Amino acid sequence: MTPLGEEFFHRNCDKVAEELVGKLIVRNTEDGELVLRITETESYGGEEDTACHASKGRTARTELLYREAGTIYVYLCYGIHWLFNIITGEKEQPQGVLIRACEKYDGPAKLTKYLKIDKSLNGSSVIGNPAIYIADDGFHPDIERRKRVGIDYADEKDINALRRYADKRTKDILDKKKQRTATEK
Repeated sequence: MTPLGEEFFHRNCDKVAEELVGKLIVRNTEDGELVLRITETESYGGEEDTACHASKGRTARTELLYREAGTIYVYLCYGIHWLFNIITGEKEQPQGVLIRACEKYDGPAKLTKYLKIDKSLNGSSVIGNPAIYIADDGFHPDIERRKRVGIDYADEKDINALRRYADKRTKDILDKKKQRTATEK
Protein backbone atom coordinates (compact mmCIF):
# COMPACT_ATOMS: atom_id res chain seq x y z
CA MET A 1 0.00 0.00 0.00
CA THR A 2 1.68 3.19 -1.24
CA PRO A 3 0.56 6.67 -0.11
CA LEU A 4 -0.19 8.99 -3.03
CA GLY A 5 2.05 12.02 -3.38
CA GLU A 6 1.63 15.58 -4.59
CA GLU A 7 2.18 14.63 -8.25
CA PHE A 8 -1.01 12.51 -8.21
CA PHE A 9 -3.20 15.42 -7.07
CA HIS A 10 -1.38 18.09 -9.09
CA ARG A 11 -3.45 17.29 -12.21
CA ASN A 12 -6.84 18.14 -13.68
CA CYS A 13 -9.74 17.31 -11.35
CA ASP A 14 -11.43 14.98 -13.85
CA LYS A 15 -8.34 12.80 -14.20
CA VAL A 16 -7.78 12.72 -10.44
CA ALA A 17 -11.46 11.94 -9.74
CA GLU A 18 -11.42 9.03 -12.17
CA GLU A 19 -8.16 7.60 -10.83
CA LEU A 20 -9.15 7.97 -7.16
CA VAL A 21 -11.84 5.33 -7.66
CA GLY A 22 -10.37 2.11 -6.31
CA LYS A 23 -7.82 3.85 -4.08
CA LEU A 24 -7.91 3.60 -0.27
CA ILE A 25 -8.65 6.28 2.30
CA VAL A 26 -6.54 5.57 5.37
CA ARG A 27 -7.70 7.36 8.52
CA ASN A 28 -5.83 7.03 11.79
CA THR A 29 -7.86 7.94 14.87
CA GLU A 30 -7.52 7.38 18.60
CA ASP A 31 -9.58 4.20 18.00
CA GLY A 32 -7.10 2.83 15.46
CA GLU A 33 -6.67 2.69 11.70
CA LEU A 34 -9.73 2.80 9.43
CA VAL A 35 -9.36 1.90 5.75
CA LEU A 36 -12.05 2.26 3.06
CA ARG A 37 -11.89 1.69 -0.70
CA ILE A 38 -13.19 4.66 -2.71
CA THR A 39 -16.02 3.62 -5.03
CA GLU A 40 -17.33 6.97 -6.24
CA THR A 41 -16.06 10.51 -6.75
CA GLU A 42 -17.22 13.74 -8.38
CA SER A 43 -15.05 16.41 -9.99
CA TYR A 44 -15.66 20.15 -9.68
CA GLY A 45 -13.81 22.21 -12.24
CA GLY A 46 -13.30 25.74 -11.05
CA GLU A 47 -15.05 29.06 -11.53
CA GLU A 48 -16.47 28.06 -14.94
CA ASP A 49 -18.23 24.99 -13.45
CA THR A 50 -21.51 26.35 -12.01
CA ALA A 51 -21.76 23.30 -9.72
CA CYS A 52 -18.42 24.21 -8.08
CA HIS A 53 -18.40 26.38 -4.96
CA ALA A 54 -15.81 28.59 -6.69
CA SER A 55 -18.27 29.52 -9.47
CA LYS A 56 -19.32 32.56 -7.42
CA GLY A 57 -15.71 33.68 -7.04
CA ARG A 58 -13.29 33.79 -4.18
CA THR A 59 -14.88 34.03 -0.72
CA ALA A 60 -13.93 33.05 2.82
CA ARG A 61 -15.74 29.73 2.26
CA THR A 62 -14.03 28.95 -1.06
CA GLU A 63 -10.53 30.16 -0.15
CA LEU A 64 -9.24 26.59 0.32
CA LEU A 65 -10.19 25.72 -3.26
CA TYR A 66 -7.40 28.06 -4.41
CA ARG A 67 -4.71 26.28 -2.38
CA GLU A 68 -2.17 23.58 -3.23
CA ALA A 69 -3.10 20.21 -4.63
CA GLY A 70 -3.79 17.71 -1.85
CA THR A 71 -5.42 20.27 0.46
CA ILE A 72 -8.47 18.94 2.29
CA TYR A 73 -11.68 20.93 1.84
CA VAL A 74 -14.38 19.88 4.32
CA TYR A 75 -17.69 21.67 4.37
CA LEU A 76 -21.04 21.30 6.09
CA CYS A 77 -23.89 20.29 3.78
CA TYR A 78 -27.50 21.09 4.80
CA GLY A 79 -26.11 22.20 8.15
CA ILE A 80 -25.65 18.59 9.32
CA HIS A 81 -23.32 16.53 7.09
CA TRP A 82 -19.57 16.99 6.61
CA LEU A 83 -18.38 16.37 3.04
CA PHE A 84 -14.76 15.49 2.22
CA ASN A 85 -13.03 16.99 -0.83
CA ILE A 86 -9.45 17.10 -2.04
CA ILE A 87 -8.09 20.07 -3.99
CA THR A 88 -6.40 19.26 -7.31
CA GLY A 89 -4.49 21.00 -10.07
CA GLU A 90 -2.60 24.26 -9.95
CA LYS A 91 -2.61 26.63 -7.01
CA GLU A 92 -4.94 29.62 -7.62
CA GLN A 93 -7.02 27.59 -10.13
CA PRO A 94 -9.85 26.25 -7.94
CA GLN A 95 -10.83 22.67 -8.59
CA GLY A 96 -11.33 19.57 -6.54
CA VAL A 97 -12.79 16.15 -6.03
CA LEU A 98 -15.61 15.12 -3.71
CA ILE A 99 -15.19 11.66 -2.24
CA ARG A 100 -18.79 10.55 -2.74
CA ALA A 101 -18.80 6.90 -1.62
CA CYS A 102 -16.67 4.04 -0.35
CA GLU A 103 -17.30 0.34 0.01
CA LYS A 104 -19.95 -0.16 2.72
CA TYR A 105 -20.68 3.59 2.83
CA ASP A 106 -22.81 4.67 -0.14
CA GLY A 107 -22.97 8.37 0.58
CA PRO A 108 -20.54 11.18 1.39
CA ALA A 109 -22.07 11.92 4.79
CA LYS A 110 -22.02 8.26 5.86
CA LEU A 111 -18.35 7.86 5.04
CA THR A 112 -17.27 11.08 6.78
CA LYS A 113 -19.17 10.02 9.89
CA TYR A 114 -17.51 6.59 9.88
CA LEU A 115 -14.05 8.05 9.19
CA LYS A 116 -14.53 10.81 11.80
CA ILE A 117 -13.90 13.54 9.23
CA ASP A 118 -15.03 16.99 10.26
CA LYS A 119 -13.95 20.62 10.01
CA SER A 120 -10.86 19.93 12.14
CA LEU A 121 -9.20 18.48 8.99
CA ASN A 122 -10.17 21.48 6.83
CA GLY A 123 -7.07 23.05 5.29
CA SER A 124 -4.71 20.22 6.14
CA SER A 125 -3.32 17.96 3.41
CA VAL A 126 -3.67 14.31 2.46
CA ILE A 127 0.00 14.39 1.43
CA GLY A 128 2.42 13.23 4.13
CA ASN A 129 -0.35 13.31 6.74
CA PRO A 130 -0.35 10.34 9.14
CA ALA A 131 -3.90 11.19 10.30
CA ILE A 132 -5.45 10.81 6.83
CA TYR A 133 -4.07 9.94 3.41
CA ILE A 134 -4.94 8.20 0.17
CA ALA A 135 -3.09 5.01 -0.76
CA ASP A 136 -2.77 2.78 -3.80
CA ASP A 137 -2.75 -1.00 -3.40
CA GLY A 138 -2.80 -1.69 -7.13
CA PHE A 139 -6.55 -2.30 -7.47
CA HIS A 140 -8.05 -0.89 -10.70
CA PRO A 141 -11.85 -1.21 -11.04
CA ASP A 142 -13.87 -0.67 -14.19
CA ILE A 143 -15.08 2.93 -14.09
CA GLU A 144 -18.45 4.27 -15.19
CA ARG A 145 -19.12 7.99 -15.75
CA ARG A 146 -22.41 9.43 -14.52
CA LYS A 147 -24.09 12.76 -13.82
CA ARG A 148 -23.26 14.41 -10.52
CA VAL A 149 -25.82 14.35 -7.72
CA GLY A 150 -27.51 17.23 -5.86
CA ILE A 151 -26.53 20.12 -8.13
CA ASP A 152 -29.95 21.34 -9.30
CA TYR A 153 -28.75 24.94 -8.84
CA ALA A 154 -26.14 24.60 -11.62
CA ASP A 155 -26.49 25.44 -15.33
CA GLU A 156 -27.96 22.66 -17.46
CA LYS A 157 -24.64 21.89 -19.18
CA ASP A 158 -23.02 21.32 -15.78
CA ILE A 159 -25.98 19.29 -14.49
CA ASN A 160 -25.68 17.01 -17.52
CA ALA A 161 -21.88 16.74 -17.49
CA LEU A 162 -20.61 13.24 -16.75
CA ARG A 163 -18.25 14.22 -13.93
CA ARG A 164 -19.16 11.50 -11.45
CA TYR A 165 -16.85 8.48 -11.54
CA ALA A 166 -17.96 5.17 -10.06
CA ASP A 167 -16.73 1.64 -9.73
CA LYS A 168 -19.15 -0.23 -12.04
CA ARG A 169 -19.75 -2.75 -9.26
CA THR A 170 -21.47 -0.07 -7.13
CA LYS A 171 -24.48 0.05 -9.44
CA ASP A 172 -25.05 -3.65 -8.79
CA ILE A 173 -24.69 -3.12 -5.04
CA LEU A 174 -27.18 -0.23 -5.03
CA ASP A 175 -29.65 -2.15 -7.23
CA LYS A 176 -29.50 -5.10 -4.81
CA LYS A 177 -30.13 -2.74 -1.86
CA LYS A 178 -33.19 -1.28 -3.62
CA GLN A 179 -34.51 -4.79 -4.32
CA ARG A 180 -34.06 -5.80 -0.65
CA THR A 181 -35.80 -2.62 0.54
CA ALA A 182 -38.72 -3.20 -1.86
CA THR A 183 -39.22 -6.79 -0.69
CA GLU A 184 -39.07 -5.75 2.99
CA LYS A 185 -42.05 -3.39 2.58
